[in-house]
Order: sequence, then structure tokens, then C-alpha cells
Amino acid sequence: MIEDLVKKHEEWRSHCINLIPSENIMSPRARAILSSDLGHRYTSPDKFYTGTKYIDQIIEEGEKLAKKIFRCKFADLRPVSGHVADLSLLMAFNGKSMACIGEADGGYPGISRDNAPSLLGIKVYYLPYKQEEANIDLEGSIKLIEEKKPNLVILGASFIPMPYPVSEISVAAHKVGALLAYDASHVMGLIAGKRFQQPLAEGADIMMGSTHKTLPGPQGGIILGNNFEEIKEHLLFKTIDNAHFHRIAALAVTLEEMQKFGEEYASQIVKNSKKLANLLDEAGVPLKCKDRGFTESHQILVNTWDFQVKFEKPWVDVVNKLEEANVIMDRAGRIGTNEVTRIGMKEEEMEKICELIIKAVKGGKKEDIRKEAVKLKSQFTKVHYCFSD
Repeated sequence: MIEDLVKKHEEWRSHCINLIPSENIMSPRARAILSSDLGHRYTSPDKFYTGTKYIDQIIEEGEKLAKKIFRCKFADLRPVSGHVADLSLLMAFNGKSMACIGEADGGYPGISRDNAPSLLGIKVYYLPYKQEEANIDLEGSIKLIEEKKPNLVILGASFIPMPYPVSEISVAAHKVGALLAYDASHVMGLIAGKRFQQPLAEGADIMMGSTHKTLPGPQGGIILGNNFEEIKEHLLFKTIDNAHFHRIAALAVTLEEMQKFGEEYASQIVKNSKKLANLLDEAGVPLKCKDRGFTESHQILVNTWDFQVKFEKPWVDVVNKLEEANVIMDRAGRIGTNEVTRIGMKEEEMEKICELIIKAVKGGKKEDIRKEAVKLKSQFTKVHYCFSD
């Protein structure tokens, strides 16, 4: 039964256009490694297990690649998710205080006041935010940092179309003795491809996040930086035990691909985002950040409130119809171009994707939209920006 369900999933999704910004697909080389013997094995820094000589080399090479690509002194590929990477950082601030973007403003729910910080006795302050700009209120955030003097400041969110003012926040954070961390979960691949801001070069002490959004690797986490002293003691046996070495090897292969193809890939993601955003705007879909060019990342943000007022129906109705028509996106108003870019789509295809969305907005039949979506997807069946077999 399970195999049948997996086959049905594979068959269906192979005919879908995926616009979820928090998902991507691995190359065949990386994907094959996930089913290798590495998935059966353990290792540990204290050499408790034997039979790990090649695993240890894989970890070492993966860390070297990460340090080179992200231009930093330290890299840890062991976190099994972006959330675990965040938790590894938060544990170093047990009983202290932090400032971050609130969930209501698009911040990551996992580090909001009532989630992981509450388990660690961390007092959470939310950075002031400008919704229409999808960015922090710089003046208000600096004032909050100066007044509250948090021990940790985290920039990063689930909604991230634009870079943050890292340099300015770095100055304010360091002035009060705070560590500045950057959650790059969504934009890790864009940073690797030098098509987004470079947080570590701009003043962040730590950069962490997941490895499967714009970075098209396996689901997992990574921690990078030039100052690991604050968190390194919390990384083993407290938040991480067995680190899933088939995942680390698949991530290392993905990093090899990013080293070779990352700049071209990241650049095309942003080109596609800008093209699709402009087309949707021209078609009358209300979007955020219009005065700033809509986006500098893989994300386009629909102004769902204005959409409902204008079209007299909630945006989620459009999303639900598109799902039935094999066009997949989340229900929060985010449209992501990372996976369609990974399979080779460019600006021309953004015109076709816009047409599909607008047909759903205007009440088109889902059967007609599905037929066009399946036809478009059938032209893009291979993973790009990777080494050919």
C-alpha cells in the first residue's frame, strides 16, 4: 500500500508546477546518495564507532566546500533540519533574551515567543516591522535593541523578498554586546550564488538555516560563521546525535553543484521572480514591495488583503483551485520560483505561469488550467544547474 501511495505521489507531482518557496528538488546524483549505505551508519567525533573512515572524509570535504562557498571560517553540516540549527543557537542563550521578527510579520514560527524560546526561558522581543515593505523598521529596530539590550538578535523570516539592513543592525547589536545571527533558510542558495546579500560579510556573527529551499539539497540544516565559540558546545548530543550521513553526503554533492553552477542558477531565480512579479502586477494582482521592484529573491508576495477587496474572494480560493489544476503553492500568499528555475524554466515560462494564475483568478475552469499546466511541465523533466550523468 505504501509503495502504491508513493508511486501515485511521484506520478502526480511529475505533472505539477511547483511554486512553493520552501521546496526544491535535488539532482539525480544527490538523490541517489540518499539511498546509499551511508543511511545505515553512525559515527561520532570521539571515534566510538569503527568503520567510518570514508564517512569522516565526506564530512570533512563537505565542510570545506561550505566554508569556501559561504566564505567563512567554520561550517557544521550536522543539524538534521533548519529548526535544529536554530535550536542549537538558542540553547546557547538559555535564560537570556533575544530579538527577532515576529510570526505575525512573517517571521519563522519556530522561534516565536511561544515556541522554542519558551522551552529555554528566553525572553523574546519582536523587531518593529513594515508590512508593505516586507522588511524591518530599521529606526525602530535599532531603538528596541538599544533599549532592551537583548543577548541575541536574529534576522531572517519565512517571508523574505528583500535583503535586510544587516550592517546597521550589526552595529546596534554589537554595541549592546549582542550576537547577530542570520537565518538564511530561504535564501541560502541565493547567498551561495552571490545573488543576495552576504550576511557574514555585512556583520552577522552566525548564519544558519535549512538546505532545501533555494539551496537545492536534501532536507536538513547547516550552521556557518566566523565565531562558533557561543554555540559549539551545544551542537553534539544536546541538539544533535546521529547526523544522518547520507544526508550530509547529498548536501556535499549539492554544494559541489553550487560551486560550479550556483551563480547562474541564483541569477536566473531572481530574473524569473522579477519577471513573474511584473506580469502579475500588470494583470492586476496586488503585490507587496511594488515601490522596491517587488522582489530580490525567489519570493513574490501577494497582498492577500487587497486581493480579497479587489476580487471579492480570498486568495486561498485561487490557491485551492490551482492545486486541483496541478499548480502548487502555499496558502499564505507566497509564490516561489526556485523549483521551476531548477528544472530549467526561464522568463518565457513565467509568462505561461502568470497566465495559469490569472485564469484561476478570473474563474477559469480547473480542467482547462490543468491541461495547460501539464503541457508546460512536460517540457521540463530534467534537473538543471548540476553535473550531467
